[in-house]
Amino acid sequence: MRRPRAYVRAAGAVLLLALPFYLDRFWLQAGLFAMAAAIGAIGINLLTGATGQLSMGHAFFLAIGAYGYCVLAGDGEGGLTGLGLPTWIAAALAVGIAGLAGGLFSPIAGRLRGAYLGIATLALIFIGQHVLFNAHDLTGGSNGRDVPPLSVFGITFDDSELVVAAVPFGASEKLWYAGLVLLLGCGLFARGVLRGRPGRAMNAIRDHRIAAGVIGVPVARYRAGVFVLSSMYAGLAGVLLALVFQRTVPDYFGMTLSLEYLAMIVIGGLGSVAGAVAGAAVVSLLPQLLTRYSDALPLVSAPGTGGITPGEASRYLYGAAVVAVVLFLPGGLAGIAARRPRPKSGPTPVESVESGEER
Repeated sequence: MRRPRAYVRAAGAVLLLALPFYLDRFWLQAGLFAMAAAIGAIGINLLTGATGQLSMGHAFFLAIGAYGYCVLAGDGEGGLTGLGLPTWIAAALAVGIAGLAGGLFSPIAGRLRGAYLGIATLALIFIGQHVLFNAHDLTGGSNGRDVPPLSVFGITFDDSELVVAAVPFGASEKLWYAGLVLLLGCGLFARGVLRGRPGRAMNAIRDHRIAAGVIGVPVARYRAGVFVLSSMYAGLAGVLLALVFQRTVPDYFGMTLSLEYLAMIVIGGLGSVAGAVAGAAVVSLLPQLLTRYSDALPLVSAPGTGGITPGEASRYLYGAAVVAVVLFLPGGLAGIAARRPRPKSGPTPVESVESGEER
């Protein structure tokens, strides 16, 4: 706790824990949306930022997580397929199914690279959209399907109030703390992967694939494994998104969502966990802020009233941010923090020799 950075982290943790006591439902849902986006962004940053594999199909695995949870936890009402499993088991299985789907695609991911892998993963989006719109028994078609509320340790994450120390907690408040726990766990795990031996192997594959193979790194195996891990992160993000929105619709899981995730990691910083979280916050919160304050902003109007809609304005802004980052700040938002000058703790040995203090 002697360093200022530790104080900043402690203050940030206290702030995040206290926000549900003061924010209304809109801001809590916006924060939850950012948390889900951050989990998905960490996953694609492991794949694209750390290993150098371009993926355009991240939204496909989010859809598997979201709809997989609905099918496994649903009760079959309305003619829709539902297995009625306990919701916490359904959530875990949905993440596993997303990883299994990534494993089925991993032989292709292990052998393709660059634009070829991007085009191959782009095909997943078209396949997924076709299934989501036409498999009515599973997905509900274009109208989507309701999402069963999560229940863990006797706590149900729905609109029923949970009173703790005379303070009522609704669905958004309860999901807020669940989202914080999931984001913290995903961030720490990804950070451990990147700082350990797997992370060094992934960076070697990204920087020079042939040299990595020569020194003994199993390139195809690592590429396939990272693709599975990234798919599981996307599946977990999809489950959290479904719980926040309380309804899944196929239109959301399209190519635009995959492009947004690529924008997140470019703006935040490739290969950085903190950068993925920061980029996810920027890209996911910007449309909601513009929608909230569209009446007070010039050139931005509410949807259906003419002019530039908040969604379009947000895409223009973070599109410009991507260009600016590529041209002037290759390290993204994480690079800004890395470039900060650090105070010196004392003279270096060279400085001591030059000053005559040490020979």
